[in-house]
Amino acid sequence: MSRILVIEDELSVRENILARLEAEGFDTIDAENGLKGYQMALAHKPDLIICDVMMPEMDGYGVLTMVRQNPLTASTPFIFLTAKADKLDVRQGMEMGADDYISKPFTRTELLGAIAARLQKQAFVAQQSEKKLAELRRSITDALPQELLLPLSEVLAFSKVLVESYDTIKPQELLETAQNLHNSSQRLQRMIENFIMYAQIELLATNPEELQALRSCQTLNPSDIIFAIAIQKAKQYQREADLILQVANSNVKIAKRDLKKAIEEIIDNAFKFSESGTSIHVKAATEKDGFKISITNYGRAMSNEQIASIGGYMQFERKFYEQQGLGLGLILAKRITELHGGKLFIESGGTELKTTVSVLLQR
Repeated sequence: MSRILVIEDELSVRENILARLEAEGFDTIDAENGLKGYQMALAHKPDLIICDVMMPEMDGYGVLTMVRQNPLTASTPFIFLTAKADKLDVRQGMEMGADDYISKPFTRTELLGAIAARLQKQAFVAQQSEKKLAELRRSITDALPQELLLPLSEVLAFSKVLVESYDTIKPQELLETAQNLHNSSQRLQRMIENFIMYAQIELLATNPEELQALRSCQTLNPSDIIFAIAIQKAKQYQREADLILQVANSNVKIAKRDLKKAIEEIIDNAFKFSESGTSIHVKAATEKDGFKISITNYGRAMSNEQIASIGGYMQFERKFYEQQGLGLGLILAKRITELHGGKLFIESGGTELKTTVSVLLQR
């Protein structure tokens, strides 16, 4: 049984709607003003909200804004009820995130039709979410063993050399073998960490309470983190001369650990997929819409298909790594950014074969 919250200050209208809904078998709750209505939405988590526009305490636009900003109610279908439904009013509500408008006076058919359409769409979205989670589980199960085999086989091979040649191996060969063993072990560790983190991210995205707590996190002085990661990666790839840094500062709404991970993956990709001697430009600045971090490299452009594939649930497939060479890093960065209410953009191509990955975070 679907639960519907009706927020309407006119008692006769509210009782009329409630009677019609209860006759159809809906579970109903109601509120006489916008502020109480929002509080009821948080307390009872309805499956759909019907809300008048003009009300005391808080108008319908205020209720909609609060509902959409709170992860607990952000995806709840929202239908405006108004006697003032000209084109500008409708457009304003839709741009703010309303799902539908019903004009007063309305018929039983109009009311029930709008409700049925929104509940069906919500059910479809829920089914798609479950499907994606099932695909995630299956993808991890299928791909994880394959992706671990290569670095693991390298670890075994190099350690075997040390065991079998311990009494004859020369110092220089010992050093090279030990370094290769260390590098393979690091790749294996990072791969495992990334798989685990991606799975955790996707599961967290389905938990409104955890998501709300995550989005309350802040990082002070992100420039310090960006500087440190960029310099560390430049040293790792022995390309300190290629690094260009233009980083301003601003507090951002993202957990410090998540910011470090996202920036680390993007900058690592920039070095990995560009030639030594070409510049890596790391820029961070405050803009009107938030704090924007952009990492640009040259030498290998991405196709539109590759860009579109970033962020899918099925990117654990082996062909994704072998054919596209993008790895899990950009997907992780994108999902981390989105969980914190930010956005990740990729621009690539042109005569310079330039690729820019930008992260826009809230301040």
